[in-house]
Formats: sequence, C-alpha cells, structure tokens
Amino acid sequence: MADLFDRDTPEAGPGRDDPARRAPRPLADRLRPARLSEVIGQQAVIGPDGPLGVMLASGALSSLIFWGPPGVGKTTIARLLADETDLHFHQISAIFSGVADLKKVFEAARQRRRTGQGTLLFVDEIHRFNKAQQDSFLPHMEDGTILLVGATTENPSFELNAALLSRAQVLVLERLGEDELERLAARAEAEAGRALPLDPDARRALLGMADGDGRALLNLVEQAFAWRTDTPLDTEALRTRLTRRAAQYDKSGDAHYNLISALHKSVRGSDPDAALYWFARMLDAGEDPRYLARRITRMAVEDIGLADPQAQAICLEGWATYERLGSPEGELALAQALVYLALAPKSNAVYTAYKAARRAARSTGSLVPPKHILNAPTKLMKDQGYGAGYAYDHDADEAFSGQDYFPEGMERADFYAPVERGFERDLGKRVAYFAKLRKERGGG
Repeated sequence: MADLFDRDTPEAGPGRDDPARRAPRPLADRLRPARLSEVIGQQAVIGPDGPLGVMLASGALSSLIFWGPPGVGKTTIARLLADETDLHFHQISAIFSGVADLKKVFEAARQRRRTGQGTLLFVDEIHRFNKAQQDSFLPHMEDGTILLVGATTENPSFELNAALLSRAQVLVLERLGEDELERLAARAEAEAGRALPLDPDARRALLGMADGDGRALLNLVEQAFAWRTDTPLDTEALRTRLTRRAAQYDKSGDAHYNLISALHKSVRGSDPDAALYWFARMLDAGEDPRYLARRITRMAVEDIGLADPQAQAICLEGWATYERLGSPEGELALAQALVYLALAPKSNAVYTAYKAARRAARSTGSLVPPKHILNAPTKLMKDQGYGAGYAYDHDADEAFSGQDYFPEGMERADFYAPVERGFERDLGKRVAYFAKLRKERGGG
C-alpha cells in the first residue's frame, strides 16, 4: 500500500525525504494512522462487518456522509479510504470554499479521470454549503467524476439536501469512549518513549477533559509531556495547569436539541436525578436559564397536565423567582420546579385530546354550531330558530342538561380520556358520571 504522505497533493503533506517532513510536528500528526486497522474507535463503521469494511471488501465504495462530533476521525478515515482505494485525495472546507473553488476542483477531477485516476473529494463542514452549492456536486457524483465524502457535526437530515442525501450513505461516528481514549494516550506514550507525568486519578481526569475528542486529548497529552516534574501530578495539580475543555455545545445545533430532549424525557420518565444532571449540563454549557424555564413549564403542560394542576403554577413561580433573583441563585428555583415535575403523577390526556380535537376540527371544515346554542339578538334570528330549545344548564337537575353541543351531522366525539393517576383519577369519575347522565337524558 502506498504511503499516505507520499501523495503528490497539497493535502497529503510532504514526502518522507522532504526536509519539512523531518521538522517538529504536532503529536496528533505524528500519530496519524497509516491504515484503517490502526484507527482507534468507530469499529461499528470501519470493522470487517461494518458498512465501510463491507464496501472495501466488495470493492464498491459509494459516496458517504460522516456525521459525528469533532475529533472522532472523520478526516483521517476519509484519507485512509482514498489510500486503500487508490483514489486521489483532495480536501476542501465548506467554510473557506465558494462556487469558483468548486469549479476548479471539479475540472481537476475531470482531468484526472481522463488519465484513469479517480478522485475522493473530502468536504469538511459540508452542511455550511447552501442548496445551490450542494446541488453542484450531484452531476459529478452521478457520472463518477468524484467520490464525495462529506463531514458534518450537524444532523444531515436537517442540513443537507434530499437530493444529495439520496446519492450518499450517512455513517454515524461516535465520540470516543474512555477505553478508546486510554488506548490513544498509551499510543502517545509509546511514541514519546515515556509515561505521562500523572497519577492514576489525574490520568482519568485528563481523559475526561478530552470529552470524547481524540484530537483534543492528544493536544492535552502534548502539553502534559512538556511539564518538568520529578513526581506524578495529582488531579488538583493537573486542573491547575490545564483549563477544563468546554463541553461540546451549540445553542442552535444538535447538542442543544439532544440535551433538551434528554432533559424532557428524564422528567417524563420520573427520574429527578437524571433531570438535574441534564439541567446542570445545559447550564454549564451556557444555556439561557429563561429558555430552560420556558421548556420546564411546557413539560408541566404537556406531560403532567391535570394529573397535578399545581405543577404549572409551580413552574411559573420558579420562572418568576428566577427573573427576580437572576443567576445563579434563581436557577435553584428552576431546579425545584424540575424535581417537582419529575416526581409528579404524569398525564398527557389533555395534550392528546387537544391534538385529536384539532384533527377533527380540520376534517369537519365549516360545520356550524347547532341552532339551539346560538344566540338570537334579533327577531330574524329568532325566526330562523336560533336559540330554540336551548336548555339552561343551571336550571337542570344537577346543573346538567345533557344537550348535544357538537355540530349537526357530526357524531359526538370523546377526545379527553383521563388517566388513573393523581387528580385526573377524580376527573375521570366526573367524565364517566356526566357520560352516564347524558345517555339517560338523550344528549348523546
């Protein structure tokens, strides 16, 4: 197999005999794998039974979209795929490239194709291209001028055109686990010929600071190797020398929606501890507490409902308390509301009934109310039968007339079905009681 760095491309770097090759290089560059079997992690994708492993074994590599967080090997795997399939590797970034750059790339790929050389075009941050730019790839993918490998940290189904997605297979790359980060650290120690100057607890803390990002870990390891110390450092000394890496979080990206989803589902699943964890994660990442206050109140309406009528009021009070106290004291009020919701009886009966009523309203169109419940402020309206036969419920036995209030020609619908939990257990008894009276009085 040809050496990855012997390629005659600017992206592949200088050859081994080039003086630049012998210049000091970052640890991450020195440890760059030379073949797919050396890649740490992503075995579900690149292993023998993974999609890439199967493609390579069959000799049929298709265009790909790598979706995953930073530092998990997207660029490295793309380079090695080009190496193993004897394709020319060309890399561009959607952040720095425009239409003119793409035209040059496509023309160069066509020239190579005429000489029998295929091109693997790796596009970093491919979701940054607009629709027209994404569409420009399609004819060149279809006629084989390029094999596209795109990399994105955002959900492709939201950020990439359907036409582009239909011509490429999306592969999900996962953040590196602690065992994989440990293997990467051990590989770095073997390259350096010495151990990291850390005790076991500090070593684990260093792996945690990387937050699943292999490139970030190697940068931290390289800093640690530069320290002069006679004894291994403990965790406190490590944290003094290194600033904790900020958690991956984009208020408008996937991490934002993934964490709020985790928070909401933890509340719905009646797990206050998990809810507090995700709440703290979002706050630590810089989320606006007002956004969390609004979402927590939504949880009360959507998932607790009338099973505990106090839940919504407690959320609104927590929100108001935050507005008065601000951060960080006011966040405790939101945390209290969150724990209350997690432990409250759950019901989405009103939420489900509301959606069913909306569907029914759309399907029945413009059916008018029955005339007996229409007001008749004029003689003409009275002559038309408006209000005729209306039974005033307060005058009826038990303040319930049992009349039909649905439009004429529409069968009575039962949207609301209370659950047997919390206060809705009592509401369910009322629903059943009124249904019994309605049937006795001929109202439906």
